[in-house]
Order: sequence, then C-alpha cells, then structure tokens
Amino acid sequence: MKFKKIFTLLFFFFALVIAQVAVAQTNYTDIKVDDLTDTQIRQLIQRAEAIGYNDQQLEQMAAAQGMKATEIQKLRLRVEKIRKLDGNNLPKDQKSAKDQNKSRTYENTQADSLLNNKNKGKQTNEFDKKSVADEEKLAMQELFEGLKPKIFGADLFKNGEITFEPNLRMATPKGYIIGPDDELLIDITGDNEQDYKLKVSPDGTIRLQYVGLISVAGLSIEQATAKIRTAMSSTYPALRSGRTNVAVNLGNIRSIKVVLTGAIVKPGTYTLPSLATVFNALYASGGPNENGSFRNIQVIRNNKIITTIDVYDFLLNGIQKGNIRLQDQDVIHVPVYQTRVEIIGEIKRFALFEVVKGESLKNVLDFAGGFSNQAYTGKIKVLQNTDKERRITDVEAADYANYQPNNGDKFIVESILDRFENRVQIIGAVFRPGQYELDKGLTLKGLIKKADGLTEDAFLYRGYISRLNTDNTPALLSFDVAKIMSGETTDIPLKREDKVTISSLFDMRDEYKVSIQGEVRSPGDFDYAKAMHLEDLVQMAGGFKEGATPTRIEISRRIKNSDANSASARTAEIFVVNVDKDLRLLNQQFILEPFDIVSVRNAEGYTVQKQVKLEGEVLYPGTYTINRKDERISDVVKRAGGLTNSAYAEGASLKRPGAEKTNPASKNAINNKEEEDKKLLNLKRVQQTGVKDTLSAELEQKLLQSDLVGIDLQDILKKPYAAYDLILEDGDVIRVPKMLQTVKVTGEVLNPNGIVFRPRKGLKQYINGAGGFTANALKRNVYVKYANGSAEAVKKFLFFRSYPKIKPGSEILVPKRAAKEPLSTQGWIAISTAVASLAAIVITLFR
Repeated sequence: MKFKKIFTLLFFFFALVIAQVAVAQTNYTDIKVDDLTDTQIRQLIQRAEAIGYNDQQLEQMAAAQGMKATEIQKLRLRVEKIRKLDGNNLPKDQKSAKDQNKSRTYENTQADSLLNNKNKGKQTNEFDKKSVADEEKLAMQELFEGLKPKIFGADLFKNGEITFEPNLRMATPKGYIIGPDDELLIDITGDNEQDYKLKVSPDGTIRLQYVGLISVAGLSIEQATAKIRTAMSSTYPALRSGRTNVAVNLGNIRSIKVVLTGAIVKPGTYTLPSLATVFNALYASGGPNENGSFRNIQVIRNNKIITTIDVYDFLLNGIQKGNIRLQDQDVIHVPVYQTRVEIIGEIKRFALFEVVKGESLKNVLDFAGGFSNQAYTGKIKVLQNTDKERRITDVEAADYANYQPNNGDKFIVESILDRFENRVQIIGAVFRPGQYELDKGLTLKGLIKKADGLTEDAFLYRGYISRLNTDNTPALLSFDVAKIMSGETTDIPLKREDKVTISSLFDMRDEYKVSIQGEVRSPGDFDYAKAMHLEDLVQMAGGFKEGATPTRIEISRRIKNSDANSASARTAEIFVVNVDKDLRLLNQQFILEPFDIVSVRNAEGYTVQKQVKLEGEVLYPGTYTINRKDERISDVVKRAGGLTNSAYAEGASLKRPGAEKTNPASKNAINNKEEEDKKLLNLKRVQQTGVKDTLSAELEQKLLQSDLVGIDLQDILKKPYAAYDLILEDGDVIRVPKMLQTVKVTGEVLNPNGIVFRPRKGLKQYINGAGGFTANALKRNVYVKYANGSAEAVKKFLFFRSYPKIKPGSEILVPKRAAKEPLSTQGWIAISTAVASLAAIVITLFR
C-alpha cells in the first residue's frame, strides 16, 4: 500500500512537470491582435462559445496563454466590434434565432467532447480528474491555436491518414539495386523445371545448385537476371535455344539504415525497408521542424548531394519530384529556411510560406491559392522588418511579379469596399423594384422605365429621392410623379446610391374594412370595395341565418365632422334599412362606406327550442323541451310522470350551466370565463388549506363543475309556483337521486371516510366516527355540503355554537389551519427592543 501511494505521487509529479513544459513551449506573447483578420477573431469567438466561456473568461484564458495585457485590451475591442458588426448585418427575425441555435463547426466538435469529459469528471478517481485537467489545458491551447500562423506543409508528415508506407506487394522494380540480405526467387521453366529461393550473403553473392557462386550485390534486378542466365547456360543448355527460361524476382527485401539530420522533428538513424523513399523517411522522423526548410531537402550518398527535394511540388501540384528510392547509409539533411513570409486576409489559404531565390510575390499568391472572391486585388500591404523597426509598403498589382519577398515579410490582402460605384435603387409602386445600374445620363424617368413603369395604385402627387451629399450626410429630394412622367417638370439626373421611393395609394391610408355582425352565417370583417352594397356584404358573410330578419338592418358609420365642443355631439351616424330576403338586385340599394358596421337582428317572435334534462328517480327520465317561457321545475317533473317510490327528493339538484354553454356558437353570449376563474381560485384556496390532502378525485371534479343550484324539490312539489319553484332555462339538468344512506367526512380528520347515516347523529358524532380532528384542523370553519348542492357552516352566537343538520348524502368538510412560520431571531430582537423601549418610557413617566 505504501509503495502504491509513492508511485501515485511520483506519477502526478512527472505529469505536472510534463504539462508545465508543454504549456511553456506554447508561447503566445508574440501575437499581435492588430495583425489578426476578422475571420480569425470570429473563429476564436466561436470556439470560446462552444466551450461555454464568455468574453471575460476568454480574456482570462488569453492571459493564461501568455498574451500581453495591451494585446488583451485590443482583443476585447476587436471582439466587441465583430459582435456589433455581425449583429447589425443579421436580419431582425434571425437575431434571436442566432442566440438560440449557434452553428456547430469542426472546431466546436472538439469542444463538445471536452464538455462531455468534464461531466464525466465527477468521479472520484484521481487519474480521471487529472485526465480532465489535461484536456482542459489542451482545449485552452487549441482555442488560441488558430491565432498563430501555421507553416505551410507542416501537417503533411503529421497527418495520420497519409503514412507514405512503401508498397511491399508491388512487382519487382527493374532498377532495384540488390544488396546483402535480399532474397531472390529464381524460377526455371520449360524443358527444365526448378525454382530456388536464395538469400544474398553479406559478401554480395548467392550459391546456385550445379552453378556455384554468383556475385549480384550492387546490380539491378535486370542486370542480375542477365548475369544469372549467363552463368546457368553451361548447366542448362536449353537456355541458349530458348526452350528453357529463367525469371529472377525479389522475395523478402532487406532493411537499410538512413540518417536524418538538420532541422527535423526527430533526427537520428532509422531502419527502413529497402523500397523506402525520401518521403517515407521524412514521415518516420516527423518531417522538418519549425525552422526546417521544405524547399531544399538534400539526399546525400557517398558524401555527395545526389538530389534536392522541394516538398511544395507535391503540396501544390501532387508531383513527387526527386522522391528517389533510398539506399543503405543514405543521409537526408534538412537545412534551416532562408526566407519565410506570411500572407493573410482575403486569400484562399493563409499560412507561413517559404520562398526561394528567384520567386516573387506572385509566386506567394499562387502558394496561397490566389485571391478570394472578396479580395481587393489592386494593392497589397507589406509589413517589413528593418534593422531597428518595422515598415509598411504598398505593392501595386503591376509589381506583384517583380517584388522580391524578404524574410519576415507579412502580406495583408484587404477586402473590397462594401459599396457600389454605379448603383441606384427604386422601391414602392413600380412593377420591378430593386437595384439598377447607373448608366451615363440616367434620369428619374429613365429609372422608372427600367423598372417597367408605375403600378396602377401609384401615388402620383409626390415621391422622393434619398441622396447622399458629398460628405455622406443624407439629403431628401421631392418630386411630382405625374409631372415627371408627363414631362411637365424637368427630369432629375440620378447620382450614385440614389434611392427612389414611390408610394402606393394603399400605403397612404388605413386598410379599408367593413364589418357585419349578428344573424349571418359567417360574421366578421371584410375588405371594402368601391360601390359595395349592403346585399354584397351579406352575401360575403354567407347569407342570413334562418332566424334573421331582412328588415331593420342597422348600419353605423363614422362621423368625420362632429362638433368636438358639444356635449351632445353625435358619435356615429345610424341608418336602418330593409333588404330583400333573397338578396335580389333592386334599383335602390344601400351603398356602404369604409369602416361601416352592419348589425343583423333576429326576426320578431323567432325563438329556438330550449331543452332541459331530467335524470334519476322519475318515471320517464330524458330530455324535455320547454314549451312556454314561465315553465317551472314542478311542471317538467309532472310531465315526467312524477317521482318514483325510491326517490330522495331532498337530495335533488339543479345544474345550470353558464351562457356560453347553452349557446356556444353565439358571439353575443355573455362571457362566463370570470365565473369559471373564480371556481378554480376557490379550488386552489381549498387545496392550500389542506382539504386537497384527503379530497377524492370525485370531490375535486365537483368543485371544478360547481354549477349546482340548491333547490328543495320536496317543497317545490308541495307548493308549485312558489318563489323557490324556479323557472327553467335552456340546458338545465335536474337530477333526482335514490335514497342516500351515507355521510362523507373529508378534510382534516384522522380517518376520512363514508359513515352510515343515522337520523339522530349530530355533526360531532360523525367527526368522531372519522377519528376526530387532526392537530391542523380549523374547527370553527367546518361546513356541511348537502346532496342538492347547498351548503351550511357552523354558526356561533356569543359562547354558543349552532351545528348544521346532517342529512343523507351530506358531506362534512374540515379545512386545514394555515401554517404559521416560527418567529425568527430578528423578530425576537425586534420584540425585545420594543418591550425595552416601552419599559424605559413607563419608568421615565413614573419618575
């Protein structure tokens, strides 16, 4: 156990040292924010947002990576500028969507993986925590990695998908040079059949049966084949006549040792297959390092440079020029670069490029893939390094092929201006609004003709041109559209960025509507049309309902010249007209005007059937139609044959829905939502007082649908047409239950349940039957709800309490006492202070 702890401590110590070394190798102190492009800043923002860091945390991470405080301040300003610019360019309907749905890029995928690992890091395993911390550091480095320029070609020999492994299953190359440890496959066919598998000895020979030793080292496959054929001719005479053939191929190949020196990632001696090329060796060693040259890689054999490789030929054109096959003891030397430049901005590939003697700025542009589609190609800025300071130079397009880059040059390709040199716009009441070319001598009338002319609804009395002055301040120039088109007024020459606006008649006024309500099939608002008749509007609304009257149709019209100082000034003009019921065309028809409101009334004496429903213990339950306006409860019970022998008249209830339930299709019905809201509020209060703890779903449903009206059917049948014999309304439901035998006790009792009804039992006895009150019961607010929907609470007079009578089917509800919060320390201090102050005042008065 002790050894395990020591091992763990040593492991963390070395991991910490390695992490510190890795961070120390990543130096961001030389990053200059002024040299970064907007694209790089946007990538930085996207990566930070993907990891979940805000702008302040982004600055903290920049400081942790070694960025100077002055550069961090510049970075803050650049980030604010980019955010503001992107927010202004985004359409209004997409700004909120941008905040909710941010696009995921390739860089964000790595950040998502880091966040997942952070969530997994809740485990207590020390090694898992250390792994998460290492990944956080790696994410911080990757966040700012895009700010440092990359060396063009550096990823070639670090890409796991490009291995440059030699193909060992290929046909034997004719130019392959045989050496010790190579295996030769000799096949004899024809009159003689024989095959040999021979390994080349260290002295470069093979021993062939019946032939003897043959020296093949240093020979190509083709040369070795000819020598072996000559040596075998004495043993196999048929080789001379061609009746026997011999074939020499390469079996297992030997290994060679190659030395890589210079500015390389992992210099040293490497053992490679004898088919390996220069690229195979460079891949094995990691390729040139940060100071290594990609343009002048030398292959040295026998102390002579036999070839020089320019990796750019492969990177740019896919040509492996100079990628020769290596031999044993070859040396690959990578010298340091001589001239390296950087190019950023509006190009297709920005990186650090190596330039050799004789190449110009045009070659650097070719390395970068050329200009982007937004590039300003007329001039390129060059940041140069002198002996003691920096200098900026502008290179014109004509000099791209002549400018010789110097080591450390930084080329900046700017974007074109976000403006047009020959644009004019026209919007509004023309057939083709949009942007147009500003031809030489183009006038206002000419632009309108380019837009295919004015639409029929064009406002002809006035239009205007939004124009920029020479100092870019806005100016407005008005004109008469009709006179410009007719030539009565001098035409107006247009200038760059002029914006012509011609309004529509409909843009200059409110939208004209007419409304119809009442007894039509589809009441509502309709578009107004000139010379629109009342009958037309009725037809648009689907025609009259069956109960509508075509007479006494009322039209209300707006008053435009009312006397504002008169107390009795008219607020609307009312017309009462009659129309044909079949909407036939007549000579005299009422013409509507905009914003008229048409009201269609019910026909006099027209009524819709109204029905009530009887349920339960009546002889003929069902639905009954009210046959007169003053029909009462006793009348419909009599029509239903009266009560059955098992009916419980005292428990009969009347359910009366609101107006919107009886006539839901009528828009003139009184909105009963306020009443429903009150019911829901009452239910909520009951739940808060504790009754909800013991209420059943059935009781909760009753509270939500409490349209019951408390009636006494027994008295109604004894004294018909009395005040309590209510007049029936449409939708009434009368329910007569069977004789009820239980009493329900709910709320704050120890055992809420149903208890068998006993005539002589009182309220207290039923509560005792349910186990009695709980400690939280609010005894003074106990109430009883009867089967017919009525309720009665406990009454108190002086020191006496009057308990309601319990009937079959009753329900006793015991509410809950409101919870009291204990007095806090501050409350006790306040009370003590008040008492002490009062005592001091009393003592002072006595003295």
